Amino acid sequence: MSNHIQLGLKANWKQFTLLVIVNAFVGGMVGMERAILPQFAASVFGIASKTAILSFITAFGITKAIANYYAGRLANQVGRKNLLLLGWLLTVPIPFIFIYASDWSQIIFANVLLGISQGLTWSSTVIMKIDLVGEKERGLAMGLNEFAGYFAVGIVAFLTAYIADKYSISPHPFYIGIFISITGLLVTAVWVQDTNAFVRQESAANDVVLLNNVFVETIWKNKTLSAVTQAGLVNNLNDGMLWGLLPIVAYSLHLNSEQIGVIAAIYPAVWGVSQLVTGKMSDYYSKKAMLFWGMLLQGVAILLIPLSKHLYALAFLSVLLGIGTAVVYPTFLATIAQATRPQQRAESIGVFRLWRDLGYAFGAIISGITADWLGVQFAILLVGWLTVASSLIIKFRMPESLSS
Repeated sequence: MSNHIQLGLKANWKQFTLLVIVNAFVGGMVGMERAILPQFAASVFGIASKTAILSFITAFGITKAIANYYAGRLANQVGRKNLLLLGWLLTVPIPFIFIYASDWSQIIFANVLLGISQGLTWSSTVIMKIDLVGEKERGLAMGLNEFAGYFAVGIVAFLTAYIADKYSISPHPFYIGIFISITGLLVTAVWVQDTNAFVRQESAANDVVLLNNVFVETIWKNKTLSAVTQAGLVNNLNDGMLWGLLPIVAYSLHLNSEQIGVIAAIYPAVWGVSQLVTGKMSDYYSKKAMLFWGMLLQGVAILLIPLSKHLYALAFLSVLLGIGTAVVYPTFLATIAQATRPQQRAESIGVFRLWRDLGYAFGAIISGITADWLGVQFAILLVGWLTVASSLIIKFRMPESLSS
């Protein structure tokens, strides 16, 4: 079978394109709740505590992180497509839970399911695209993957906020989730093919040194992998904060649901579209420099949020945040892929994505507690400075050579 396998984007463009479409549906499931859930919590369940509202992000982040890790561990054993199918099966009940929930704990459970499904589906599409394209086009592949996912997050976030403003906060916005989950499941079952054979093909010609302990090397001992992992954690820590607090900041400025939807959508949409450029850039430019400047730009933009008093100021900072995140996001994955052997790649990516998506939970917990105790603005400033500190760790710990 391997004699007929050819690595590269051009040679595998049909399967690659299909996986891009599938990942857009994956991102759309997160977009379904991205702009409206804090308002949903307050208006439907009467929840005012920032920590309680952000508890759904904590549940999502922890379960997605754990699912990422096991997706990486199991990818070689049970097959990429099987993991992707399982992830889609778990999404089907989620929008129905949102529609019929009578208690906030049911919303938390829905986000547990969402976290597990996102870990399995997004991890699978990432790994499968890297399998298909080979060494030279990984940055471009990750840029296209993350573009599809996060652009869909932004578009669906806007649509659900628009629908909520025109009709009601429930059930109308969640009908989108029903369509996405069923379509994603059917497309995967019928047309997606497994990529394990591509890994065996590439492994035969790869000379990267095997890691002694993938988990320990990825989070601590290997300077390249550990620097990338901490930055991934902090990136999603600030995203978890923005997810929960940015709509609250916008609401405090007396913006309506549609305007809040615009603000919530700009950041992931710019993040998604920009990766069409930044992913390709990471194939040619210093990955260390891109990671440093991307994290620094995010940190500075977050620190300016408390000074913003108008819709246009928040919109501009959302654009900067989207660009900064786009610079680092495909570069994270391309760097991990380059610094590991093909047979260890899925597990190392799984470990990275475990810690990266734990950032959602850390961000929600830290910003929620800080906002309740010291105010929303202080919580935002704290996360901004943590993001700047992360950029400095990249600057001083990560070597230029990705083999260290």
